[in-house]
Formats: sequence, C-alpha cells, structure tokens
Amino acid sequence: MSIQKTVGTEPFESERQVVEQLREGRRRIGEELAKVIVGQQEVIEQLLITLFAGGHCLITGAPGLAKTLLVKSIAQIFHLKFQRIQFTPDLMPADITGTEILQETSEARREMTFIKGPVFANVLLADEINRTPPKTQAALLEAMQEHQVTAAGEQYPLVEPFFVLATQNPIEMEGTYPLPEAQLDRFMLNVVIDYLSQEDEVAVVERTTAAKPQAIDALFTGEDVLRFHEVVRRVPIAKDVISYAVRLASASRPGQEGAPEFVNDWVSWGAGTRASQYLVLGAKARALFAGRAHVTIDDIQQLAPPVLRHRVLVNYRAEAEGVTVEQVIERLVESVPR
Repeated sequence: MSIQKTVGTEPFESERQVVEQLREGRRRIGEELAKVIVGQQEVIEQLLITLFAGGHCLITGAPGLAKTLLVKSIAQIFHLKFQRIQFTPDLMPADITGTEILQETSEARREMTFIKGPVFANVLLADEINRTPPKTQAALLEAMQEHQVTAAGEQYPLVEPFFVLATQNPIEMEGTYPLPEAQLDRFMLNVVIDYLSQEDEVAVVERTTAAKPQAIDALFTGEDVLRFHEVVRRVPIAKDVISYAVRLASASRPGQEGAPEFVNDWVSWGAGTRASQYLVLGAKARALFAGRAHVTIDDIQQLAPPVLRHRVLVNYRAEAEGVTVEQVIERLVESVPR
C-alpha cells in the first residue's frame, strides 16, 4: 500500500505530521520484515536509514547470515524493480552496465544497439561484491555517484530511486578482493551482520524448517521513496551539531591539525568529506525514526561506526598491537568534544 493511500496527496499540515508519518512507515516496515527476518534490529535500522536518506549500503558478514534475504525483502516492501548480480572472479564490467550488439533494423540495415545491463533497476543487489577483481567492481562507480551509465560515448540515466546494496564476506576469507577506496567511499554505511544469539538462532531454525514463510506485502512505491528523501533532507539541524560531525571526521585524519595522538600512531588514512555529509544525513533519518524533528549529537555518535569503519584505514602498527578500526572509532567518539 502506498503512503499516498494512507495520508493522501495533500502537503503535510505540520512538521509533527511529517515526523509521525515517517515513524509509522518505519514501524510497518519492521512488521513486514519480522515475517522473514529474526533479530538483527540494529542492522535493519541502519539499512533503512540508508534507504530513507538516499544512499548506498555495504553489508559485511560471513556466509549464511541472511544478508541476501534481507536485501530482497527490503526490495519487496518498497515495491521496486529488483536485480541481483552474483559477483564472481570471471564477471566483466559489461555484465553489470550492459553492452553494445550489432542488430538488424526494420529497414534491413545493421546498427549497434545498447542492451542495458542489470544495473538499470531501482534496487541492485551486488552479492558478494568482493569476490570479483577491482576492475569489475569499478564498473559501479559512475552508476553509484552520477546515477547514469556511459557506453560508447552515450549517457544512459538510471531509473529513480536507485540504490546499490552490496554484500561482502570478511576480507580475510579465501577468494576475496579488497574494494578500492574510491568505491568504498560511495557507500553511505558499512553495516556489519554478526551471528545471532542462541535464542534467535533457535527461532530461525524452527521457522525455516516448519511452515512456508509468510509473503511480504508491498507498502511503498518508488514515488514514496523519493518523497521520503525530500522529507529527510528538510529536517532541521543546529550548526554546532554539523560542526561536531565535521570535527569527528576530521579527527580521523592522521597528520592533520587537531588529530589525536592515537590517530597519528594507528591510522594511515582517515575519512573524507563524504563522511561528514553522511553523518548528518543519516542522523536526520535516525531522528525521524525516533519521532524527533531535530538532530542531536547522540544521533551523530550512534552512526559513527557504520559511517567511518570503511573510511578509516589502520596501519601496520595498529595491526601489530591488535588495535581494530572499531576501537579507533570508539576512542574518536570519546575524545572529540561535543
């Protein structure tokens, strides 16, 4: 059911109505996902923040943790065109974006025709994206940033809304390639899926070995999603909260003025400007989910791990001392004044 059927097509009467509508939408999505997904509430929250803010999401976790099922279920809820690409070592860039072929026209002439690839969808699932070499991974760069594909000098716009939801296995697993830094930076959040608690795992096994799972109902259209993006961007935020997000990202850069000593010791590469932008944009969506029409520093802090973990690169010294990027981010949040 579309949001228009719930609140009509008239403009929202007040800011409070906007907040309540987004919060209600989040609640209904949670109810639908509960039909097929057990637990993982923080993962679902972060994934929905990405979608409501109009970003792309990287989902990291070991095989068998329902990463693909979660993405497919999200696409069903939003009634969007869904395409899945299984990334393998032999995948070529044209397998993603499309290719030109020689075709015969109605006038009995032959001409080159561009055949669109699976990237021309609303939701693109790049499954196990780090199992293909960087050259093929890079085929998504233009699509993610510009929402278009260039082939043989022609530009082909993608359908809106457009999201890339990529899954990857931990990089230390055999047969994986690290994503290039430019590619990683295009992802708004890096969401980590961990193993379920024993109680939740029992529920999963019980559910999946019994009756057929319930069907997921489509709640929102593509137009609704674009409207959500506009609403999120209109959420007011104080300048000092924006300043905090910028200082947090800046503090992760070694050698910069004001960088903490532990950053200079343990970090070889810090977060860029996109980190500050995504901290603010994600915090706006999180505030709406919580029923607030304003952003707090707590919203920024809660989003620091998924925004920064794929943008901060620890050095060999940190690895030798057993320091992880998660620990660096935790210390950043503690050390940067509010």
